[in-house]
This record gives sequence, C-alpha cells and structure tokens, in this order.
Amino acid sequence: MLDKRSKNILILFGVALLVVIISEVIRPKPINWWTSYTAQDTIPFGSKVFFDELPALFKNATIKTINEDPYEFLVKEKYESNSAYLLINEHILLDEQRFESLRTYVEKGNTAFVSAHYFGYMVTDSLNLDIFTSYSFAEDDIFPHFYSKNLKTEKPPKFKRGVTYSRFESIDTLKTQALGYIETEGVIESMDEHDYSINEEEQLDENINYIRVPYGDGYFYFHTLPEAFSNYYMLNGADEYTANVMAFIDADTVYWDAFIKDGKKTISSKMRFIFDQAPLKWAYYVTIVGLLIFVIFKGKREQRIIEVIEPLENTSIEFTRTIGNLYYQHKDFGNIIAKKISYFMENIRTQYYLDTNDLSETFIKKLALKSGNSIEETRKAIKTIQVLKGKSFHTEQDLITLNKLIENFKTP
Repeated sequence: MLDKRSKNILILFGVALLVVIISEVIRPKPINWWTSYTAQDTIPFGSKVFFDELPALFKNATIKTINEDPYEFLVKEKYESNSAYLLINEHILLDEQRFESLRTYVEKGNTAFVSAHYFGYMVTDSLNLDIFTSYSFAEDDIFPHFYSKNLKTEKPPKFKRGVTYSRFESIDTLKTQALGYIETEGVIESMDEHDYSINEEEQLDENINYIRVPYGDGYFYFHTLPEAFSNYYMLNGADEYTANVMAFIDADTVYWDAFIKDGKKTISSKMRFIFDQAPLKWAYYVTIVGLLIFVIFKGKREQRIIEVIEPLENTSIEFTRTIGNLYYQHKDFGNIIAKKISYFMENIRTQYYLDTNDLSETFIKKLALKSGNSIEETRKAIKTIQVLKGKSFHTEQDLITLNKLIENFKTP
C-alpha cells in the first residue's frame, strides 16, 4: 500500500496533468502562417477561397482536380482540348520531365498557368527568363499592377505580411509579353499608363511579375506573386486583382493541380497520423499517462514474482540405472548379481556395523536382530546369496530371485 506522502504526490501530479490538458483544450489555437495553397486548407496561406471561386471565374468551364504528378497526368494525353492547367505554390520545380510534358500540352493549343517564386532551371534556360527573389526578412509594401488600360485600378491591393518579393530580371522580349508589374513603396515611383506591348528597356526597369509566353498553339503564363491566391489576401482586398490575373485565360476545362503543394497531406506512418490530429494526440497522451499510473499502483499492491528454483537432479541414480540397463541388454546377469550382492553387503556393513566376511549362523542371528527380520528370512537371504556367489553361470531367473529377496528384506 502507498503511504500518505506518496498518495499526495500522485494526487498533485494528477491535478497538474488535468490542468494542462484542460488549458490545452480550451486555449485558442494559434494561427498557422505556413504556406499551403491547397484547396482544402482554411489557414491564411491556403487556397480554399480561390478554389471555391473558380466556377465563378470560369463560368462555362469544367473544374477538375489533379491529384497526381503533372508529368504522370499529361503524359497520358487524356486531357481535354482548349484546357488550362493551374499550378500555384510557393515554389514549383518543373524538372525536365514535367516541363517537357507541359510544353507538349501547351503546343497543342492549351494553357499552362504557373504562379510561384521559383520555377526551376528548365524554365529559365528554355524560355530565356531570369528571376530575382529577395529573401530579406523585412516586409515591404508590394502593389501589383497590370499594363492593360482596362485593368488599371486607382487603389491596387497591398501585399505585405508573409510575401516574398519576386520579379523577372530579364525576359525574351521577342516572344514574351509583359502583363503585369509590381511596385515597392519607397523604391519605385508611380508610373504612367502603358500600352499592352512595351519595349525591352521599359520591361527590364518596371519589376515585371506577370508574363505570357506563346508556344505552339498555346500559351505559358508565369506569375511571381502566388500569395494573391491565398485565403488571407483574397479576403483582404486582393480578390479583384486575382480575378484579373485569371481574366487572361480562356478555357473550357480547368485543371487544378493538387500535387505540387506545400500543404499536401502525406501520412508516412500511423503515429504521424495520430500526432497530426489533435484529438487523437491527446487521447494517446492520456492513455500513456494512465498506463504509467496503473503500473505504479499495480507494482505497489502486488508482491514480486518468486522465482521457481528447480532442485538439483541426482544424476548418480540416473547413471546407475543406465549402467544397469546396459548390462541387462547384454544379458550379463552374473555381473549384475555380483554388483547387487556387493551393494547389499556394503549396506549391511554401513547400517549394522557387521563383518560380512564370515556369513556364519552367528552373523545371521545378529543381522536378524538388528534389521528386525526373522531368523528364517535372514537365513534364507544369506544362504541364497552364498549359493549365487558359488555359481559360475547365472540365469535371468537368478537375477529376479535375488532382486525380490533384497527388496523384501527389511532395511532401516
């Protein structure tokens, strides 16, 4: 049983644990500012709001979610004609296989829209693009604009919190069209209106962040402000700007990439799944603590198991039995009879302190007296032993007779 001090410690521990659990359950969940861009996440940098608005942005189009790698989807060539593939994430690595499959897709008259701060070396090398990205911790106010007069706004949306500053440093002006640019407060003064097509010098000086690259019968669109598609900025005044970015795309089918996402759910083990779910995680903790308490109480209330120690085996008896069986199998009855007589006489000498060299009538009377056997039984036993000792050949029946005689002879 536990003493009073131990009980108080356990009670205090249980109360403290209960307080911690209650405080964790009732306290407000901290806001998750990690980037996700998935259609299911409602965190600030998820894309649920934008995904839900896709049917309104593409009124006559069919929206389809692609949960596999773009290369695996596009290489099957089961996509619809006049379709658009939307890839939006913090960083998108278009390696050789992905980019080649996208080029084939675009070449056939489709549209690939990619919004990220980095697209991979295959894009920059193949399309003669150079991207600058600032990873400074200082958050500047960023204002995105369009070159089209029809998309000009008096008060562009402001991007600041959690935004990475990215722009195109150089583009292939013979093929590429600049669609939008960004201003940084205090660095670039407000600009005059521009035509849809501008010369190379203007393009390099105006922080271009949205371009269109024709390829075959289709178009590539590259955009360096993916935060515009996040829940946080869609609900804080950037929805009109995001709609205008999509206004350049005309498609009957829109494919939403759900594979290249920072927030894609990947469960690699059962324990990871448990710790990703708050209710399951706390249930796991409570179970572990409960088991510990159970072990403590159980150990105090029950005696430790006493180990069973087996007694040492008398191997001499086993050895004797083995030797006897060996003689018996070889029908060496004389040898067995001699050893049994020798053992019987040794027992008489040890127990009764009698001299067994002289088996006279006097010896028989002393043996009968000390052993508690009658004189007739004792005389019969001794005479039988004398007869067997005098024989040169012994039979199995002789051995049986001697054995019964010795077993029936009383010994202390």
